[in-house]
Amino acid sequence: MSTLTAANSTLALSIQGLYDTPQIIQGYATDDAFATDDVQPVEVQMGVDGLLSGGFVPYPTVLNITLQADSPSLQFFEDWLTFQEADREAYIGDGYIAIPGTGMKYDLTRAFLTSGSKMPGVRKILQPRKFTLTIESCQPAPL
Repeated sequence: MSTLTAANSTLALSIQGLYDTPQIIQGYATDDAFATDDVQPVEVQMGVDGLLSGGFVPYPTVLNITLQADSPSLQFFEDWLTFQEADREAYIGDGYIAIPGTGMKYDLTRAFLTSGSKMPGVRKILQPRKFTLTIESCQPAPL
């Protein structure tokens, strides 16, 4: 029987031309490993007569990833940022998330690294670092 533990979840990412083989991301922050923002699949407008109209619009999925300051996967994201800056070009990633607790897998297609912290916050101990991917398609499927 499955439980709602997050400890057995997997996030794997590849970057075209940089990390062609998917890398398992490791070293997540304690209470904030990864999560998506809410999506907005419909745009609505209220007419001056009070009638509401709406329609589907394509939307990206925003995935936030938070890693401990000593995560072995930081090098993956630092390389992504560094190569984009050096080449002045966006590198595109793909990947998947597997969540055994819910029996679901999410395929990630055309992911862009749209934000990332350059270094950890320095406090009593080094703080987690955050990275954001904006993804063209996040499709669910059973595991």
